[in-house]
Amino acid sequence: MKIRKILISQPEPQTEKSPYFDLANKFNLKIDFKPFIHIEGVSVREFRQQRINIPDYTALIFTSRAAVDHFFRICEEMRITMPDTMKYFCVTESIAFYIQKYVVYRKRKIFYGNNNFADLMEYIIKHKEENFLIPLTDPHKSDMTQVLNKQNIKSTIGYFYRTVSSDMTQVNLSDYDIIVFFSPIGIKSLFENFPKFEQKDLCIGTFGPTTAKAAIEAGIRLDIQAPSPESPSITAALECFIKKCSKEK
Repeated sequence: MKIRKILISQPEPQTEKSPYFDLANKFNLKIDFKPFIHIEGVSVREFRQQRINIPDYTALIFTSRAAVDHFFRICEEMRITMPDTMKYFCVTESIAFYIQKYVVYRKRKIFYGNNNFADLMEYIIKHKEENFLIPLTDPHKSDMTQVLNKQNIKSTIGYFYRTVSSDMTQVNLSDYDIIVFFSPIGIKSLFENFPKFEQKDLCIGTFGPTTAKAAIEAGIRLDIQAPSPESPSITAALECFIKKCSKEK
C-alpha cells in the first residue's frame, strides 16, 4: 500500500516550518487540512442561564486562547469591566501573554504554568482564598474542579463557547489513504457527517488516549496512534507508518 494523500482534521499550520510540510516533501505526499470541528461562542442569553455573575469572582483560570477570547467577548457584550484586582492563572506562558490583547499586562497579576494544570496548582494554592471562575467549552472533559475541591478552593466552571461538528459532507473520504483525528468530538463529527461510514481500506490515526478510546468505541480500526515511546508526535507516527507501508509493497 502506497500512501499518497492524507487528511488532517485540523486547521492548516500558519508557519512554513510545520513538520507536516516536511513530511509531505520527504514522501511526496498530498496533505489536506480540513477541521472536522469548530468553535461557536455562546450567546449572552445562554450564558445568563448559567446564573454566573462574573463580578463575584476574584480570579480566572484560562486553559486556552479560545477561552480568553470568549470570556472577554461575553464581558464586552454584558458591559463588564475587569477590575485591576482580578488575578489571571494560565496553563501556559503563551496564554498568559495572549491576555495582553484585552488587558494591560504590566498592571495585572498574571501567573502561568509549564503547559499543564499541575504546575499551575502551585500558584493557585498560594491564592486559595480567591473565588475562581474557569471559562471552558461545552462539552469539556476536565478534572480541574476535582483537584481544586481537594484543596478546598472555591471554583466554578462557566461555559463561554462550544465545540461543534463542521459540515464535512462535501469531502470525499475515499480520496484519502489516511485520516487523522485529535479529539473525541472529531470522531463524533465523522459519524454525524457520514452516518453510513465504512472504514474498509481507509487508515485512521489518532492523537491522544481519549481520541483513541472514542475511535475504538465507535468501531474504528486504529492503524496509527500517538503519542507513544517510539512516536511522541503524530507526524513521527505517520512517518513510521508510511515507511512500514513502503516496505510491505
